Amino acid sequence: MQDLIEAKFSIGEIVKHRFLAFRGAIIDIDPEFNNSEEWYLSIPENIRPIKEQPFYHLLAEDLEKKICYVAYVSEQNLLIDESYEECVHPEIKKFFSKFDGKRYITFTKTKN
Repeated sequence: MQDLIEAKFSIGEIVKHRFLAFRGAIIDIDPEFNNSEEWYLSIPENIRPIKEQPFYHLLAEDLEKKICYVAYVSEQNLLIDESYEECVHPEIKKFFSKFDGKRYITFTKTKN
């Protein structure tokens, strides 16, 4: 039986990287590392996270470089973005129905 892992952040929250200059909205969570070893080893050793923790998929934006992308980030390298500014990522409306001033709200399922 797999241990229950509690994630610190949830889908829709806006977070920022602890060391790198990007932020984004969480769109998915892996309970532990689920990417390639090559990807893992490409992270600088001084900020390389442990694998046994939640990892988050973000609609990420680097406002300095003016680029948007999907990022995969460990829990230990994330902080809540307390600016509470909406994300500018062009894919945001594919995942969320609205922004409530602090976080994005996912689409609600309707009964048929």
